[in-house]
Formats: sequence, C-alpha cells, structure tokens
Amino acid sequence: MNRLLATAVSTVAAALLVAGGAASASAAEPTDDATKQLCSSLTELKADNAKLQALDPATATKDQIKDAHDAVQDDWKTVAESTAQFNAAQKDAIKSAADEVKKAYEDLPGDTTGAQALTKLTPNLQKLDTAVASAQTGLQCG
Repeated sequence: MNRLLATAVSTVAAALLVAGGAASASAAEPTDDATKQLCSSLTELKADNAKLQALDPATATKDQIKDAHDAVQDDWKTVAESTAQFNAAQKDAIKSAADEVKKAYEDLPGDTTGAQALTKLTPNLQKLDTAVASAQTGLQCG
C-alpha cells in the first residue's frame, strides 16, 4: 500500500513538474497578439511616465508638464481598452495610480510653477511606474 501511494505521489509530482515546465516555457514570451499589444502599450505608458518624471523642475513649464501628463493619460486609456486578459489586481493598481496622477495634476492651482507641479506629482508618478513594472512582469513582457 505504501509503495502504491509513493508511486501515485511521484507520478502526480512528475506530472505537475512537466505541466509547470510547459507553462513556464510558454509564458516566457507573450504569444497572444492582444497580450503583445498590451505589453507594447505598457512599455509606452512606462516611457511617457519616465519622461514626465525626468522633466527638470528648475526649467519645466506648466505647458510641458501638461503635455507630458496628457501623454501618460492617453497611454493609460490605451492600456485600459486593451482586450488582453491580465491580472485584475495589476490592472486595478495601474488604474488607481493613473487616476491618482490625474487627480494630483487636476488639483494643482493655476499659478503652480513647474517645480511645484513636479514635486506634487512625483510620488504618484513613482507609484504608477511601480504598478506598470509589476504588470509587465506578470505578463512576461520582454
């Protein structure tokens, strides 16, 4: 009986290892076109977010910040409209972070300088960057 149980456990363990290996191999690169498109959209969102963060507070104008902010929001819309399936928690994290960037930007007073705007937006931009990176990792974006 113990030998039969040991054989059954070994067989199940081997099957799980084979299945896990096959899943890992297939998950290494996105194969679904929708997932590839989502990965591309996430990369663009991350790049535009980085451009916004990289603006020099000493010289950035409010118009430059607005243009960079608009690019981030447009990228988020593209990600949100994606038909690819990905972890709901990751999508929610990106949505929440993008919404926080938008709200922080919209809450800026009209006389805000570029330096003040970037100081106010930086924590939210960092949160968005982290959320996008997590989603890219979860999707196995290359």
